[in-house]
Amino acid sequence: MTDLSLRAPLKIAIGGFGTVGRVVARALDAGIPGLELSAVAARDEAKARRNMAGFKTPVPVVPLGRLADLADVVVECAPPELFAEIARPAIERGRLFMPLSVTTLLAHMDMVERAKATGARILIPTGALLGLDAVRAVAEGVVHSVTMTTRKPPKSLRTAKFVVERGIDLDALKEPVKLYEGTVREAAALFPANVNIAVALGLAGIGVDRTRYEIWADPGIERNTHAVKVDSDSTRFEMTIANIPTEENPATGRNTALSVIALLRRLTAPMVVGS
Repeated sequence: MTDLSLRAPLKIAIGGFGTVGRVVARALDAGIPGLELSAVAARDEAKARRNMAGFKTPVPVVPLGRLADLADVVVECAPPELFAEIARPAIERGRLFMPLSVTTLLAHMDMVERAKATGARILIPTGALLGLDAVRAVAEGVVHSVTMTTRKPPKSLRTAKFVVERGIDLDALKEPVKLYEGTVREAAALFPANVNIAVALGLAGIGVDRTRYEIWADPGIERNTHAVKVDSDSTRFEMTIANIPTEENPATGRNTALSVIALLRRLTAPMVVGS
């Protein structure tokens, strides 16, 4: 029988040292059994080194492309335009790869096929959503429909590509406005940095082309709220979650970093709950 306590800790490298990356890194530095922080990467390396002040065990700040050389697991929580710089080396080196820029992954689905050849695995955190385990389960049967509605405070959508390109003044809103209704795939092209969890829902269930999605700017709410309805041959259920936005980035819920930490814990936990 193998003594799990004798196994070497899994080395975790983090690409992106901002709102999410710093929270995950601090949790690893504080101590998670079987895991250790090995490196971080960021566009501003000097700022990343400053942000590491106070860590018990500071780690190297390296270029994005070097993360896979220094880790067993590479966590991507960087701006979407840096996705490939982090993802490609991780896949080629056969690492466990955890992307948060799931919308960007849609444009790089060849990486899934490449992972089959290299032995890499792509593990997508739940992020700010809930119930992906239930969605995965019903997808083993026949799913009739999956719909998701997102409502966000206007400040959470100010920098969205769709809003900026159309010159929409969200600060002037007095009542909720539906910005989009359609498929998740179409939404991913219009809101590349804002609908990661909708893409995750699509990938977990019946796909991004069959999953229906709405996104609203709502001046009457303070939390990023997501409601999901699923109808299948085995069950029908509805789920709603209202995430508290981070102060640094209103578009990102506080639960996003926590979901990454929870998924990392599962990698070495002696017991895992949930399918």
